[in-house]
Amino acid sequence: MLLHIIRVIFILLEVLILFNLLIVVHELGHFLAARWRGLFVEKFGVWFGKPLWKKKINGVQYSLGSLPFGGFVALPQLAPMDIIEGKADVDRARLPRISALDKIIVAIAGPFFSLLLAICFAAIVWAVGHPVGEADSTTVIGYVMPDSPAQKAGLQPGDKILSVDGKPVRRFLGMNDSVIWDVVRSEGDKIAVRFQRDGKVQTVWVEPYKAETRGWRRKSVRQLLVSPAETPIIAKVERNTPAAAAGLRAGDIIRGFDQTPIYNPIALLEYINKHPDNLLVLHVERGGAKLDIPVKPTPLPTGDQMKPRIGIEWDTTGIVSIQHPSPIEQVYNSVTSTLKTIGAVASPKSDVKLQHLSGPVGIWNIYIRLFEAEGGWKLALWFSVILNVNLAILNMLPIPVLDGGHIVLALIESMRRKPVNMRVLEVVQTSCAVVIIGYMLYITFFDVQDLPFVRKKLDQLEAQSPTKNSQTP
Repeated sequence: MLLHIIRVIFILLEVLILFNLLIVVHELGHFLAARWRGLFVEKFGVWFGKPLWKKKINGVQYSLGSLPFGGFVALPQLAPMDIIEGKADVDRARLPRISALDKIIVAIAGPFFSLLLAICFAAIVWAVGHPVGEADSTTVIGYVMPDSPAQKAGLQPGDKILSVDGKPVRRFLGMNDSVIWDVVRSEGDKIAVRFQRDGKVQTVWVEPYKAETRGWRRKSVRQLLVSPAETPIIAKVERNTPAAAAGLRAGDIIRGFDQTPIYNPIALLEYINKHPDNLLVLHVERGGAKLDIPVKPTPLPTGDQMKPRIGIEWDTTGIVSIQHPSPIEQVYNSVTSTLKTIGAVASPKSDVKLQHLSGPVGIWNIYIRLFEAEGGWKLALWFSVILNVNLAILNMLPIPVLDGGHIVLALIESMRRKPVNMRVLEVVQTSCAVVIIGYMLYITFFDVQDLPFVRKKLDQLEAQSPTKNSQTP
């Protein structure tokens, strides 16, 4: 128990350090550029809230806040940001004017530093590698849900998907060239799925499935209701169970049963549920040898119920490989995935909406899950490449308050040959800041629902609700 608590604390510290590093480096870019271009820097703070420490050095107030989330740099000559950074201690009207070029340089420095940090992380990932599961390296179908759109269209386990919606795919999960993402971002009533079976290439048209969700849950996106092929490896054999009596061992690979190959553990679980009294002959691979092992399911405790099982636990990671993508490849993939996401959100026909994006709570949750996995720190560094590129691109959007908005205002100033009226600028900046803060609260509402303990409780409440739609494919 003590070791578990220590591990949890260690993971939280790792996430806290990495999460804060991403934001502080971005703000450091603005700070260094402002010093270089001679801007007046009022404050540079790490973390928010009531300062635990602050000191004025060379005219700049440095501080360490009490809320350990990110940081900020106060640049009164760039734009009024009182709603975020607090009211300025100086009269902006008395500060010397700065050129539009200086404003652009300072604004672009933050995203530039985020990109530099992404490249640094990418170089480390290139050197040490990062774990890649089978779902990230295969397009072979492992399981097709009964009565799903995929099954009705004729897709089967073992089929290798070549393209979805006319776009070639090379993996099941992820944001680039993946089966799941190309299904999600499709817009037609039916999706063309091109696949290979027994050496023959075929194409079927699948009508995507969308689950019904309550108004306060994230809306469901398009699905085919298929799972990727994952090697069924036994992680543990329970004592006094049919599996133990039959001689099954941890590390055994179940290639099939009763002359039927399986590509995903779900297939065996489903068969046992439907045929609880049948004797199975499992086709097992052990240390290169092939064995046929008979085993008969029996009712065993599962949670608070008795269900027919043989008494094994699956290795949920499957076969994991270590890949060493180059920094250029990592940054390129991060840029394309971010642009594809923005494009999907912007498209009126897409199911991807603003509510499907993640805010600080969602990102924090992702980091924790990554660190909990085997080789988690490598996965966290790999994800940090994506996140830094994402931070750089989103900040370059031409929206007031964001860095892209500062650049647009500076360009307008250069064309008008005079600064934008300060009063107008204050209203625009404050209004946009309120909208962005409101959006962050909105997305946090959905992110909190994805926390494991919250999701479990909500699922229990929905299961007990008499109005819940119980029809599932």
